[in-house]
Order: sequence, then C-alpha cells, then structure tokens
Amino acid sequence: MTAAALRRVAEWFDARTGLSGSRHLLDAKVVPRHRYSVFYYLGGMALFLFVIQVVTGLLLLLYYEPGTATAYESVKRISGEIPFGWLVRSLHRWSADIFIGVLVLHLMTAFVMKAYRPPRELTWLTGVAALGLGLGFGFSGYLLPWDEIAFFATQVGTAVAGAVPVVGRATLELLRGGEDVTGATLARFFALHVVVLPFAAMALLGAHLALVQRHGMSVPPGAALTGPPRPFVPDFLLRDLVGWTLALALLAALAALFPAELGPKANPFASAPAGIKPEWYFYAPFQQLKVIPATIGPFEGEAVGVIAFTILAALIVLVPFLDRRAARGEASPWFTAAGIAIFLYLAALGW
Repeated sequence: MTAAALRRVAEWFDARTGLSGSRHLLDAKVVPRHRYSVFYYLGGMALFLFVIQVVTGLLLLLYYEPGTATAYESVKRISGEIPFGWLVRSLHRWSADIFIGVLVLHLMTAFVMKAYRPPRELTWLTGVAALGLGLGFGFSGYLLPWDEIAFFATQVGTAVAGAVPVVGRATLELLRGGEDVTGATLARFFALHVVVLPFAAMALLGAHLALVQRHGMSVPPGAALTGPPRPFVPDFLLRDLVGWTLALALLAALAALFPAELGPKANPFASAPAGIKPEWYFYAPFQQLKVIPATIGPFEGEAVGVIAFTILAALIVLVPFLDRRAARGEASPWFTAAGIAIFLYLAALGW
C-alpha cells in the first residue's frame, strides 16, 4: 500500500472519528525532569500489568467452569491439558502479584513526593481506590481454583470481615452467600472477579488517567529540575515500552521457573491444613490479628484489630485533606515520617 493510499485511509477514519483532534493532547503532554522522575514509570507499569491481567484472564475464561463440581477440574485441565494453559495461568498469577506490588510502590512514592497536593486530590483518591480494587481482585480470584488452600484461606478472610462490629455479620453473609463458604461463595467471587471489578477498574483507571492528563505530573516540593521537560511522545513512551518489555520477560521467566500450583481439591468437611495463610499482600493484617490479644479491655481483640486497619485505610484515603502544610505548599517532614513509619511497620508485619 502506497503512502498516498495510507493517507486516504487515515483521512477516511479521521473524518468519521475526529481522533486527530485529540493529537494535541499527546503533543502537549510533557514529563518533568528531576532526580525522582524515575518513579513516574510506575504508573505506566501498573497499567501494562493490568492489561496482562485482562488478556490472560480472558484466555482462562474460555476454559474455566465455575461451580464446586467443575471449577477444580477445569483449572486442572487448563494446567495439564490445554496447550500453553499452564503458561497463561502462571502469567496471570505472577502478573497479579507484581501488579499489586507496583501499585503499593506507586502509592508510596506518590505519598513521599506529595503528589496529592491541590489540585490533585482526586488523582490521589482514584489511585487509592485502584489499589483497593487490586486487593479485591486478589481476594476474589484466590478462591476460583477451588483447591484446599484457597478454600480455607477464603474461610479465614471472610471470617475477618465478619469481625467488624455492627455490620460484620451482614458483610460475612454477603460475601459467603450464607453462613459458610460454599458454591454460592464461589459464584459470588466469580461474578465479582470477572464482571464487577473489571468494569469498576476500567472506569476508575479511565478517570485516573484523565486526571493525570488534566493536571500533569506532580513535581515534589523542593526538587530541582535537571533539564527541560521530556515530551511524553515519543521520549517517555519509548522508555515505558522498554520497561514493559523487561517486565514481560520477567513474567515469562517466573511463569516458566515457578508455575502456578494447584493443591488438592477443596473438601469443606476436612480440617484446615497447617500453616494456612493468605496472599502476601494480606500478610500484615493477618499477622497483626494473630499476635493481638484475645481481649483488649472489654473488647474482642480481633474486632479492635479490624477497626484499627479500617481507620488506617480511612487515613490513607484522607491524606490530601490531613496534610494541610503540603496543601499550602510548605514542607511537612513529620507527616512524611509518620507515613513511612506506618509503611515500615506493615512491611515488618508481613515479613
């Protein structure tokens, strides 16, 4: 096809879509240069890993059959009989873990760089909500293989939700679809994992990206610029592509060397295996609830722990409105130190 023919095709599409009118948005988008600008790549990396999750999830959905009588067998078939099924499942599993890790780092660096300062409060809120959805993906997807570890880990996780005062009982029954973890729980988690959370995530990521486009990338207070802004297209985008290529190579290596495992099929009447634990990103609250006393004064220790983590989550959400010094453009080292201390405490619990 000649250049003239390609130009005519492009003009035909542009006349019907008007996409060329939005080119100025990309042409005008620039990325500040300073000593911390490397952390800007975390956002693009999270988006890339989310796309990997969607693609591999759709491929798995072609063969996965929800239901207590079919879920385990379908996952076993994917892992052992479907060509490259084990690879797709392992890519899905490893990209989920790395996705949440990148989201946590992205949130932490945004906190340290004060990227929540006005007028970027909504950018922070949508980012925190994206992390919450990522945790929801991990929690709901863990049960879908319907193996022994997933069954009992879900039983423990939903029981923690049931420890919330006042609304705990209703929350537990809403998650489980009844008193116990059954086929109704699997059906609810499947619907949550493949319908509710993906649509919510796409809407939320769209809003987050629109806000980043609207306000640009935040420069940390006091950070000295090291050069003129870098054009997003093609300079920053090409560097993003290099990172995505390396991430894909890492995912392929992890999937090949450490493929996703499948334990024995879940048996609701069996005893929980020793050493049961959730995914790594839930280690901190899991460990905290393990070491907290059974009672604290007149209150149940588990309920106190759940309330404490709920308050912590609320504080993270409200960071832009609590750090008033940063909102006025002033340094707030004590606020930053408190956030880092909490992060290190959670990391120590997980470790």
